[in-house]
Amino acid sequence: MPYDLTAKTAFADLVAHVWFHDQAVQNAALLLGGPDWLRRAQRLLGDLVSAPRLTRRLDRELRALHALLTFEHVGDLDRLETALFAELDPEDPVVADLCLLADALEEHLGNAEQEASLSHLMSAA
Repeated sequence: MPYDLTAKTAFADLVAHVWFHDQAVQNAALLLGGPDWLRRAQRLLGDLVSAPRLTRRLDRELRALHALLTFEHVGDLDRLETALFAELDPEDPVVADLCLLADALEEHLGNAEQEASLSHLMSAA
């Protein structure tokens, strides 16, 4: 059963934010990670709307997306991200947009992780 996005939870806010920026997420994935990352981002978008809560797998995928957006793997010569990063012009306005997207994802994901952690603690009590 899909998650109720009208619920006022951190996870619902995360899903709504990512879906509101779905085109930006997909464009960033393609720009920074190539076609494989575009497919991965599209799969993540689909999985988010059908998830009842933040699962470990979703958390891992969202963290991987955040790593892509923050250029975490740039410098590893074995990764496509390094070559694609080299093609970016630092003065291009898209770079600022990528930073804003990464910052917002970090905030929403951190809130959802905290909520999930609290929920887990409460259910264990």
